Amino acid sequence: MFGLEVLTDYDGNVVLSEGLVLQDKKIWKKFLNRDIISENNSCELYFEEEDLRGFILKLENLYPQIQYVNKLMKHSWGQEVIRFYDLDGNLIEVGTPV
Repeated sequence: MFGLEVLTDYDGNVVLSEGLVLQDKKIWKKFLNRDIISENNSCELYFEEEDLRGFILKLENLYPQIQYVNKLMKHSWGQEVIRFYDLDGNLIEVGTPV
């Protein structure tokens, strides 16, 4: 979705280009010894995308079941953003560069 490359995928630890590392929720559950609560809105991952409308089309084509928190909106300072839950229930915000 974001044009990043997978550099390493080791049993739920995925290292991507640009220094981003994602971990599967099974790893967090084991590490924290707690249940993982999806869609809890306690934090979000934020990305910037110059072609936000193109990104939205790509998102909706690849994941038509995506659940939006807010569809395309414009903040008072001019930045356009969308927020949605990824397939694991993580809150994602994608906005135009500030």
